[in-house]
Amino acid sequence: MARVLIFGTFDRLHPGHEFFLRAAQKRGEVWVAVARDSTVERIKGKRPVQQEEARKCAVEHAFPDVHVLLGDTHDYLAPFRAVQPDLVLLGYDQALPPGIFEEDIPCAMERLPSHKPTKYKSSLLP
Repeated sequence: MARVLIFGTFDRLHPGHEFFLRAAQKRGEVWVAVARDSTVERIKGKRPVQQEEARKCAVEHAFPDVHVLLGDTHDYLAPFRAVQPDLVLLGYDQALPPGIFEEDIPCAMERLPSHKPTKYKSSLLP
């Protein structure tokens, strides 16, 4: 079975996130790297609404069959080395972490289509 790695903030888990996670599950055994609070603040310029442990627990509760880990605050490739994925899935609007390029990804990479992006996007939620 393929090892699939996804990563993201997963702030206020919503149907768009659930679509992303279900799509990943269709491709193999899933590992989810949840972004650390400090990383979210550094990349997005603001802290997430939920703290990292709450976001991690929300994913674990909603998807008990996936492996959930917290990302590394300084080494964005650490989850890749830990999981050794066969496939990395990106959300429709997701960029690679700063300083990481497609050549750095040691496996296949795919981008998923959006799921109602005008309705289910974290930045649009109140």
